Amino acid sequence: MDAGPETFALGTLALGFVFGLQHATDADHVVAVASIVSRTGRFSSGALVGAFWGIGHTLTIAAAGAAIIVWNVTVTPRAGLAMELCVAFMLMALGATRIAKLVRYREEAEARPRDGAGFRQVLRTLGPAQAARSMLTGLVHGLAGSAAVALLVLSTVRGPFAGVIYLLVFGLGTIAGMIAITALLSVPFAAPLPALHRVRRMLALGTGLLSLGFGLYLAMHIGFVDGLLLGR
Repeated sequence: MDAGPETFALGTLALGFVFGLQHATDADHVVAVASIVSRTGRFSSGALVGAFWGIGHTLTIAAAGAAIIVWNVTVTPRAGLAMELCVAFMLMALGATRIAKLVRYREEAEARPRDGAGFRQVLRTLGPAQAARSMLTGLVHGLAGSAAVALLVLSTVRGPFAGVIYLLVFGLGTIAGMIAITALLSVPFAAPLPALHRVRRMLALGTGLLSLGFGLYLAMHIGFVDGLLLGR
Protein backbone atom coordinates (compact mmCIF):
# COMPACT_ATOMS: atom_id res chain seq x y z
CA MET A 1 0.00 0.00 0.00
CA ASP A 2 1.28 3.45 -0.86
CA ALA A 3 2.45 5.60 1.99
CA GLY A 4 0.11 8.45 2.87
CA PRO A 5 0.55 11.60 4.96
CA GLU A 6 -0.20 9.75 8.18
CA THR A 7 2.51 7.15 7.63
CA PHE A 8 5.22 9.34 6.17
CA ALA A 9 7.89 9.43 8.87
CA LEU A 10 9.35 12.73 10.03
CA GLY A 11 12.74 11.04 10.14
CA THR A 12 12.56 10.35 6.41
CA LEU A 13 11.82 14.00 5.72
CA ALA A 14 14.78 15.01 7.84
CA LEU A 15 16.94 12.56 5.89
CA GLY A 16 15.80 14.12 2.61
CA PHE A 17 16.67 17.60 3.87
CA VAL A 18 20.15 16.46 4.94
CA PHE A 19 20.74 14.75 1.59
CA GLY A 20 19.69 18.01 -0.10
CA LEU A 21 22.23 19.95 1.96
CA GLN A 22 24.92 17.47 0.96
CA HIS A 23 23.86 17.56 -2.69
CA ALA A 24 24.46 21.32 -2.79
CA THR A 25 28.16 20.74 -2.09
CA ASP A 26 28.77 18.70 -5.27
CA ALA A 27 31.85 20.02 -7.03
CA ASP A 28 30.12 20.99 -10.28
CA HIS A 29 27.46 22.91 -8.34
CA VAL A 30 30.00 24.91 -6.34
CA VAL A 31 32.16 25.66 -9.38
CA ALA A 32 29.14 26.91 -11.33
CA VAL A 33 27.87 29.31 -8.68
CA ALA A 34 31.37 30.54 -7.81
CA SER A 35 31.76 32.24 -11.19
CA ILE A 36 28.33 33.87 -10.77
CA VAL A 37 28.97 34.98 -7.19
CA SER A 38 32.22 36.66 -8.27
CA ARG A 39 30.08 39.13 -10.23
CA THR A 40 28.28 40.31 -7.10
CA GLY A 41 29.56 42.83 -4.61
CA ARG A 42 27.32 42.12 -1.65
CA PHE A 43 26.94 39.34 0.87
CA SER A 44 23.15 39.39 0.50
CA SER A 45 23.36 39.32 -3.31
CA GLY A 46 25.65 36.31 -3.10
CA ALA A 47 23.13 34.51 -0.91
CA LEU A 48 20.38 35.39 -3.38
CA VAL A 49 22.40 33.74 -6.17
CA GLY A 50 22.21 30.51 -4.16
CA ALA A 51 18.49 30.93 -3.62
CA PHE A 52 17.76 31.34 -7.35
CA TRP A 53 20.07 28.43 -8.21
CA GLY A 54 18.31 26.26 -5.63
CA ILE A 55 14.85 27.21 -6.90
CA GLY A 56 15.78 26.32 -10.48
CA HIS A 57 17.39 23.08 -9.35
CA THR A 58 14.35 22.13 -7.27
CA LEU A 59 11.92 22.81 -10.12
CA THR A 60 13.57 20.33 -12.48
CA ILE A 61 14.41 17.80 -9.76
CA ALA A 62 10.79 17.79 -8.57
CA ALA A 63 9.27 17.70 -12.07
CA ALA A 64 11.61 15.13 -13.64
CA GLY A 65 11.93 13.09 -10.45
CA ALA A 66 8.16 12.94 -10.04
CA ALA A 67 7.78 11.78 -13.65
CA ILE A 68 10.25 8.97 -12.97
CA ILE A 69 8.68 7.96 -9.65
CA VAL A 70 4.98 8.43 -10.41
CA TRP A 71 4.76 7.62 -14.13
CA ASN A 72 7.79 5.33 -14.39
CA VAL A 73 9.43 7.49 -17.04
CA THR A 74 12.73 5.90 -18.05
CA VAL A 75 15.93 7.88 -18.46
CA THR A 76 18.41 5.86 -20.50
CA PRO A 77 22.11 5.96 -19.54
CA ARG A 78 22.86 7.73 -22.82
CA ALA A 79 20.23 10.39 -22.15
CA GLY A 80 21.65 10.87 -18.66
CA LEU A 81 25.14 11.38 -20.08
CA ALA A 82 23.79 13.85 -22.64
CA MET A 83 22.24 15.93 -19.85
CA GLU A 84 25.50 15.82 -17.91
CA LEU A 85 27.30 17.00 -21.04
CA CYS A 86 24.97 20.02 -21.06
CA VAL A 87 26.22 20.81 -17.56
CA ALA A 88 29.81 20.63 -18.82
CA PHE A 89 29.06 23.02 -21.71
CA MET A 90 27.28 25.37 -19.33
CA LEU A 91 30.30 25.43 -16.99
CA MET A 92 32.55 26.27 -19.92
CA ALA A 93 30.20 29.05 -21.02
CA LEU A 94 30.06 30.53 -17.52
CA GLY A 95 33.83 30.45 -17.23
CA ALA A 96 34.50 31.88 -20.67
CA THR A 97 31.98 34.68 -20.14
CA ARG A 98 33.53 35.60 -16.80
CA ILE A 99 37.05 35.68 -18.22
CA ALA A 100 35.96 37.72 -21.25
CA LYS A 101 34.30 40.33 -19.05
CA LEU A 102 37.36 40.66 -16.84
CA VAL A 103 39.61 41.09 -19.88
CA ARG A 104 37.27 43.58 -21.53
CA TYR A 105 36.67 45.66 -18.41
CA ARG A 106 39.98 45.85 -16.62
CA GLU A 107 38.57 47.94 -13.77
CA GLU A 108 35.26 46.75 -12.36
CA ALA A 109 33.13 49.14 -10.35
CA GLU A 110 33.95 49.20 -6.66
CA ALA A 111 31.15 51.53 -5.52
CA ARG A 112 28.39 49.11 -4.69
CA PRO A 113 25.48 49.50 -2.28
CA ARG A 114 26.13 48.25 1.21
CA ASP A 115 24.27 45.39 2.79
CA GLY A 116 21.36 46.19 5.06
CA ALA A 117 18.89 47.34 2.41
CA GLY A 118 15.55 45.67 1.90
CA PHE A 119 14.91 42.62 -0.24
CA ARG A 120 13.77 44.69 -3.23
CA GLN A 121 16.97 46.72 -3.18
CA VAL A 122 19.06 43.54 -2.93
CA LEU A 123 17.13 42.04 -5.84
CA ARG A 124 17.69 45.20 -7.93
CA THR A 125 21.38 45.11 -7.06
CA LEU A 126 21.66 41.50 -8.18
CA GLY A 127 19.89 42.33 -11.42
CA PRO A 128 17.56 40.27 -13.63
CA ALA A 129 20.42 38.90 -15.74
CA GLN A 130 22.25 37.48 -12.71
CA ALA A 131 19.03 36.08 -11.27
CA ALA A 132 18.13 34.43 -14.58
CA ARG A 133 21.67 33.08 -14.99
CA SER A 134 21.55 31.56 -11.51
CA MET A 135 18.14 29.96 -12.00
CA LEU A 136 19.04 28.61 -15.47
CA THR A 137 22.21 27.08 -14.04
CA GLY A 138 20.16 25.39 -11.34
CA LEU A 139 17.62 24.15 -13.89
CA VAL A 140 20.31 22.47 -15.98
CA HIS A 141 21.98 20.91 -12.94
CA GLY A 142 18.63 19.66 -11.68
CA LEU A 143 17.77 18.07 -15.02
CA ALA A 144 21.14 16.32 -15.19
CA GLY A 145 20.84 14.94 -11.65
CA SER A 146 17.14 14.08 -11.59
CA ALA A 147 17.55 10.40 -12.50
CA ALA A 148 20.10 9.76 -9.75
CA VAL A 149 18.00 11.62 -7.18
CA ALA A 150 14.89 9.67 -8.19
CA LEU A 151 16.77 6.39 -7.69
CA LEU A 152 17.85 7.63 -4.26
CA VAL A 153 14.21 8.40 -3.43
CA LEU A 154 13.04 4.98 -4.58
CA SER A 155 15.62 3.34 -2.31
CA THR A 156 14.53 5.47 0.66
CA VAL A 157 10.73 5.66 0.56
CA ARG A 158 7.81 3.70 -0.82
CA GLY A 159 4.89 5.09 -2.72
CA PRO A 160 4.53 8.00 -5.17
CA PHE A 161 3.04 10.43 -2.63
CA ALA A 162 5.91 9.93 -0.21
CA GLY A 163 8.37 10.16 -3.09
CA VAL A 164 7.10 13.56 -4.28
CA ILE A 165 7.10 14.97 -0.73
CA TYR A 166 10.63 13.66 -0.28
CA LEU A 167 11.74 15.38 -3.51
CA LEU A 168 10.34 18.71 -2.33
CA VAL A 169 12.06 18.43 1.05
CA PHE A 170 15.26 17.39 -0.72
CA GLY A 171 14.92 20.54 -2.82
CA LEU A 172 14.49 22.72 0.26
CA GLY A 173 17.66 21.22 1.69
CA THR A 174 19.49 21.95 -1.55
CA ILE A 175 18.27 25.57 -1.53
CA ALA A 176 19.39 26.04 2.08
CA GLY A 177 22.77 24.47 1.40
CA MET A 178 23.42 26.53 -1.70
CA ILE A 179 22.40 29.79 0.02
CA ALA A 180 24.97 29.04 2.73
CA ILE A 181 27.66 28.19 0.14
CA THR A 182 27.12 31.24 -2.05
CA ALA A 183 26.92 33.55 0.95
CA LEU A 184 30.28 32.22 2.12
CA LEU A 185 31.80 32.52 -1.35
CA SER A 186 30.64 36.13 -1.58
CA VAL A 187 32.59 37.27 1.49
CA PRO A 188 35.86 38.19 -0.29
CA PHE A 189 33.93 39.99 -3.04
CA ALA A 190 31.78 41.94 -0.58
CA ALA A 191 34.49 43.13 1.82
CA PRO A 192 34.50 46.98 1.58
CA LEU A 193 38.28 47.29 1.38
CA PRO A 194 39.74 49.04 -1.71
CA ALA A 195 43.09 47.37 -1.00
CA LEU A 196 41.49 44.03 -1.87
CA HIS A 197 40.51 45.14 -5.38
CA ARG A 198 43.38 43.33 -7.07
CA VAL A 199 42.80 40.23 -4.93
CA ARG A 200 39.13 40.23 -5.90
CA ARG A 201 40.05 40.45 -9.58
CA MET A 202 42.43 37.52 -9.21
CA LEU A 203 39.76 35.50 -7.41
CA ALA A 204 37.21 36.36 -10.08
CA LEU A 205 39.63 35.31 -12.80
CA GLY A 206 40.32 32.12 -10.85
CA THR A 207 36.61 31.25 -10.70
CA GLY A 208 36.33 31.78 -14.44
CA LEU A 209 39.35 29.61 -15.22
CA LEU A 210 38.15 26.93 -12.79
CA SER A 211 34.69 26.83 -14.34
CA LEU A 212 36.11 26.68 -17.87
CA GLY A 213 38.68 24.03 -16.98
CA PHE A 214 36.32 21.87 -14.95
CA GLY A 215 33.70 22.04 -17.68
CA LEU A 216 36.26 20.99 -20.28
CA TYR A 217 37.38 18.11 -18.07
CA LEU A 218 33.78 16.92 -17.61
CA ALA A 219 33.09 17.19 -21.34
CA MET A 220 36.16 15.13 -22.22
CA HIS A 221 35.37 12.53 -19.57
CA ILE A 222 31.69 12.20 -20.54
CA GLY A 223 32.39 12.28 -24.25
CA PHE A 224 35.36 9.92 -24.46
CA VAL A 225 35.86 8.04 -21.19
CA ASP A 226 32.15 7.37 -20.69
CA GLY A 227 31.84 7.03 -24.46
CA LEU A 228 28.94 9.36 -25.22
CA LEU A 229 30.64 10.86 -28.28
CA LEU A 230 32.07 7.50 -29.33
CA GLY A 231 28.65 5.90 -29.65
CA ARG A 232 29.22 3.43 -26.85
